[in-house]
Amino acid sequence: MEEIQNTKHEIRSDMANAINAFSKEEIAEKTNRIEARLFEFANFLESNISLLYVNHDLEVNTRGTLDRCLGYNKIVILPAFNTETFQMKLMKVDNLETDLKIGPRGILEPNPATCKVVPIERIDIAIIPGVALDEKGGRIGSGEGFYDRLIPKLPITTRKVSLAFECQIIPQIPMESHDKYVDIIITEKRIIYKI
Repeated sequence: MEEIQNTKHEIRSDMANAINAFSKEEIAEKTNRIEARLFEFANFLESNISLLYVNHDLEVNTRGTLDRCLGYNKIVILPAFNTETFQMKLMKVDNLETDLKIGPRGILEPNPATCKVVPIERIDIAIIPGVALDEKGGRIGSGEGFYDRLIPKLPITTRKVSLAFECQIIPQIPMESHDKYVDIIITEKRIIYKI
């Protein structure tokens, strides 16, 4: 257990080094390619209610994706985090300028004063953040387990998709019993369906 935690910590550190080695222009170009693939992806195009996320440093920037989704009149759902219970509330966001506030994790999240909770069974597609992934759909997140708790609650028909830079795909993620897989990974170079 401790050995796996140490390995995950090393992988997160390696990913930070790999991503920080890119210029802002390279990051923007790779992000644009990932976003273009996402918006060509049939499961995403056909979905009405999409769970997305606001990224932190080691995750693909989602601001353009969020803007584009709202422009396409998709229903955008973002998580609000409870750092004491490690649970999330899934909330509908209509306006990125007025509906978000800085949450307990230091990133923007829905403001409960202006956003309504959406039942998890309404989610058509879930875009799940990841720091590192493998081709089997194994993922390492921030280490707090929010999404490992969320994924089993999603309807079986809900596609679980991660956005990642190609450098974030590694040969094998060390998975523990509580770790959950995603179905599909979209990078700037390809779409990976879980083996």
